[in-house]
Amino acid sequence: MGAISVPGPLRPLHPLHAILLAFPFPLFLGALLSDLAYRSSFHVQWANFSSWLIAGGLFVGAFALLWALVNLFRRGTARKRRPALYFVVLLAMWVLGFVNALVHAKDAWATMPEGLYLSAVVALLALVASWIGYSGFRAGEVE
Repeated sequence: MGAISVPGPLRPLHPLHAILLAFPFPLFLGALLSDLAYRSSFHVQWANFSSWLIAGGLFVGAFALLWALVNLFRRGTARKRRPALYFVVLLAMWVLGFVNALVHAKDAWATMPEGLYLSAVVALLALVASWIGYSGFRAGEVE
């Protein structure tokens, strides 16, 4: 006799959580593009744009991270790996984004190349977090 796995339907994100999750990826991607523009032109304003975009991504990302943390402890999502993975990726995005903000707080010339590398990693983590979040979570348990 074999065991049948019935994972249940996909449960989408709450609409407000989806709105909060929509902001970090474009903001961190904009910071990456601003860093690339600064690397090619050395105009200080590009570094300033990048700093502001990182600050915006951190601000909205903090609320998405808080929502994911609350979602970890809700009834029905306990012992599930996907919400935990989603939270860990969001947490890594936020922590590395904060380090990136500290790097960008230095003089514009001193931000390169660390700021560019951190912006690339944070934008990638924001993409992965958005992918996990928007792909939905399983509502049922695997038996």
